[in-house]
Amino acid sequence: MDAKKVLFIAQEITPYLPESEIATICRNLPQGIQERGREIRTFMPKFGSINERRNQLHEVIRLSGMNLIIDDTDHPLIIKVASIQAARMQVYFIDNDDYFLRKSTIADAGGEEYDDNDERCIFYVRGVMETVKKLRWIPDVIHCHGWMSALTGLYIKRMYADDPCLRNAKVIYSVYNDEFKTPLSSNFAEKLKIDGAEDADLVGIKEDTSFIGLTKLAIDFADGIIQGSETINPAIADYIATKQTPFLPYQSPETYIDEFNKFYDVVLASN
Repeated sequence: MDAKKVLFIAQEITPYLPESEIATICRNLPQGIQERGREIRTFMPKFGSINERRNQLHEVIRLSGMNLIIDDTDHPLIIKVASIQAARMQVYFIDNDDYFLRKSTIADAGGEEYDDNDERCIFYVRGVMETVKKLRWIPDVIHCHGWMSALTGLYIKRMYADDPCLRNAKVIYSVYNDEFKTPLSSNFAEKLKIDGAEDADLVGIKEDTSFIGLTKLAIDFADGIIQGSETINPAIADYIATKQTPFLPYQSPETYIDEFNKFYDVVLASN
């Protein structure tokens, strides 16, 4: 079986943000998958530290203009795009002044993690979903990288379960060693319920809004799991081991593109 369309939801991509494990993989993987014959789309947040002029970002007016309501507040959704010429691929950026205008990514200059990171997470995932719908582009596989994409499986299987563009997509979650230190908002689950999540979905996240709790939620709603970092939190590794979900162990930089490409077909063939 051949997955013709793969959607990448990335937390960071180089050269737009400094090199890191996730940023480097999310730069090279989409290109590699495209070169292997699949159609791709790639998204990331438009953090305020990204230089729009240097990176030649421009707003896509036909995709912008929607408001997303989070915790009873309207937030305008702005879509921007840039091209990585060497890779012959575009990157779409989810932007909003309330959440992404600040000049740091996850934490302020003093290292204090933002207290609205839960809402930024919600806005980012919903922004990607709504933009994909506007593009009328139906992904076979959605591959998520970084905890800011962790809600994707929940939204696909609950909030967008009846949407013809998204309901049949298989969600793959890559687990990295990218932990945040400060737990997300204590009313995170209530915000997800407003969006359409059910109480049964949120038992874990009501008790634990830490990186481990959020990652467990992502794992619960994933159709496939990849160990993205060579070492990951032992509690998360143990949790993955309790699941029957297709799992791909850590792959070296020399092999991961081909192995991920094969894994997409494994997940598509699974129930």
